[in-house]
Amino acid sequence: MLPPLLVLPIEVCAVAAALCWVLSVVTREYSWVDRLWSVMPPVYAWIFAWQSGFPGRVVLMAALATAWGARLTFNYARKGGYAKGGEDYRWAELRRRMPPWAYQVFNLLFIAGYQHALIFLFTLPAWVAAERGGAPIGPVDGALAVLFLALLAGETVADQQQWRFHRAKAARAARGEPEPEGFLSTGLFRYSRHPNFFCEISQWWVFALLAVAAGAPLVGPAAIGALLLTLLFHGSASFTESLTARKYPAYADYRRRVSRLVPWWPEA
Repeated sequence: MLPPLLVLPIEVCAVAAALCWVLSVVTREYSWVDRLWSVMPPVYAWIFAWQSGFPGRVVLMAALATAWGARLTFNYARKGGYAKGGEDYRWAELRRRMPPWAYQVFNLLFIAGYQHALIFLFTLPAWVAAERGGAPIGPVDGALAVLFLALLAGETVADQQQWRFHRAKAARAARGEPEPEGFLSTGLFRYSRHPNFFCEISQWWVFALLAVAAGAPLVGPAAIGALLLTLLFHGSASFTESLTARKYPAYADYRRRVSRLVPWWPEA
């Protein structure tokens, strides 16, 4: 039998997954989960806060999830993700590589099913904290909240640098000018090939540590979502890099010199 605080969020997750699958079949666009990616974690976190009587730590976690979601929603919207035809280019590449029937199975099980389950799981530390009761917030919670916001700021800077780069790249293409490199390798991208991924993953590990601050063990429900998210981003980074390397030969040297995720000084 499910714990009472999990019943409603799981029902919401199932409805969201089913809705995204139906919409993908009807519209032949497969980014419906991407469009809800930044929306669902705040929804789950506030449901947990509401159902548990708004204890301080869970409210803090819900507020942090909301700040994360607001930033990501803005960034996704300005790139046209919510517009018709705003599908992630990687889904189109996978469709090209897979038989239609296999892609539809992949769509049901991974895109709609697994990804919604993952979103629910990396928000699960809010439930873990709610189950631990209303222990007062302490200095550890404050330090973790500051770290979460610092990582949020880092991801904002990385996404802004990427946004400026791609706008300048599009402007050069419109003017018929040659493209000097084709990929971003300056700013935060001088120290990590995916600084936004690093900040994103780290934020959800910090979110898990907030449940640990409530007295939960790190090995268990608090960490499963962050661990699976880390694995997903590693797979996504590998796939994205394979496409970039195919388009830009210079990317091989960049990949050799610059750390994959964790920011570090580049090699000579």
